Amino acid sequence: MRERSNESAENYLETILILSKRLPVVRSVDVANELDFKKSSVSIAMKNLREKNHITMTSAGYIYLTESGKEIAEMIFERHQLLSMGLEALGVSKEIADRDACKIEHVISKESFDAIKNHMKKEQ
Repeated sequence: MRERSNESAENYLETILILSKRLPVVRSVDVANELDFKKSSVSIAMKNLREKNHITMTSAGYIYLTESGKEIAEMIFERHQLLSMGLEALGVSKEIADRDACKIEHVISKESFDAIKNHMKKEQ
């Protein structure tokens, strides 16, 4: 079982994953721009993620997810997508569904998320 990361770390990891799908390389400045955070805040967060072995950084400043970082990022990304889609299917606006999914994705239990996921698969 993985160590429970905090919400901030999960958001950073998810953002790195999303950016890595769009950009050839991900740098701290890209993360800062995506999240609209100060570069200094992102720099501290990247140091913490490196210390937890969730990311590696090259001397050129390129950020890569480690296996553990990728596992957490993909889990959070899947939760976000599914929860957002489910809320939209219930009639919630895209903007609010996205914002609420971002909050829920960090606190929902694996059991509850799996139940929602299975329910949504049956509905399709």
